[in-house]
Amino acid sequence: MEGSVLARIAAIVFVAIAITAALVEMGRDKAGQAVRPTVLVAPEPDPLRAEQRRCQELGEAAASDPDCLAVWAETRDRFLGRDRTGAE
Repeated sequence: MEGSVLARIAAIVFVAIAITAALVEMGRDKAGQAVRPTVLVAPEPDPLRAEQRRCQELGEAAASDPDCLAVWAETRDRFLGRDRTGAE
């Protein structure tokens, strides 16, 4: 076989594969591929978070503020999974 005949056969095979892929893609169900709309849920405001921000804004003075010390203790206990009621 000559080189031009092999090139033509390769081109025909390539076109056949491209047409088959296009037909398969066109035959897919569009309903199954629809993207569901996401529902944005606003988290409930956390009063502990607001107190943490207040203590952050105090800077070094927060180290001697009893309210900030209590907030940090609660934050630490919440992070570690400790029960604040004392019934562990």
